[in-house]
Amino acid sequence: MGIPEDIARFEQDLGELIIKYEQYFLGLEKREPLKLLQAVEKASRKHTPANIVNTMHKFKYNTLIARFNSYRQHWNRIVRLMEEGKYSRDQFKMKLHQQGGDNGRHHPHEAEGSPEAERLYQQYIEARKACHLPTGTITLDLISSTIAKQKPLLTEKYHCEQVEFRVVIEDGKPKIKARPKK
Repeated sequence: MGIPEDIARFEQDLGELIIKYEQYFLGLEKREPLKLLQAVEKASRKHTPANIVNTMHKFKYNTLIARFNSYRQHWNRIVRLMEEGKYSRDQFKMKLHQQGGDNGRHHPHEAEGSPEAERLYQQYIEARKACHLPTGTITLDLISSTIAKQKPLLTEKYHCEQVEFRVVIEDGKPKIKARPKK
């Protein structure tokens, strides 16, 4: 294989590695893609820029190496956060584990609320996670009190007896919307 083919393979493997790491961070893959990482590292060292005569190939190769190094720093940072238990996906799992293992004691964010508030709370938390936003400050109490404050104002505004609340994502941010229920 020549240099152009090696560069194309390097680019393809790097794209696959990026996808595998994203899947790993989302919890879809159970293990870090270390074999593919080693293959991409080997490809990044195969040709030194001094050996590449064609400037177009040299530029493409250097760009791929820079991209790989940027991603590698990003991945190393996230893996370190995961090991320290500070990565948000792992923090959520850790909190669930702690809740299950503390003999049913209630945490501050587990205050009693209406079934509607509990449903909205769960949907809102899931929407924030889907948008990669922190969820630590959102509590069931906060959602319950917001609904309790807004319900009378909205029933008066829309001249109706009931208001229906739902979670929507607009511009990459979750929001709780209300509409009159007929």
